[in-house]
Amino acid sequence: MQKSFRVQNIKCVGCANTIKEALKEEFGAVDVDLMQEPRVVTLEIKDEEPEKSFRKKMKSLGYPMEDEELGAFTKGGLKAKSFISCAIGKINEN
Repeated sequence: MQKSFRVQNIKCVGCANTIKEALKEEFGAVDVDLMQEPRVVTLEIKDEEPEKSFRKKMKSLGYPMEDEELGAFTKGGLKAKSFISCAIGKINEN
């Protein structure tokens, strides 16, 4: 079943490239909608366990879900991680 998630810190194609590359082995095709704010990531999720894995992977890249309760310090750290993930996605784009 396809499921969509509203995700924080996604800014550009570089971010989208990093997300797609990081998730493709476990989840296959991943769509990142850069036209909506907050950005929406859509992928195949069959049950609760892969969703937990998806959320954990996204957070490790610096892209938490909008519905996550985060403190200011954690938000700042994740935003910094997302800048690094974005830069890597831009480098790998070419």
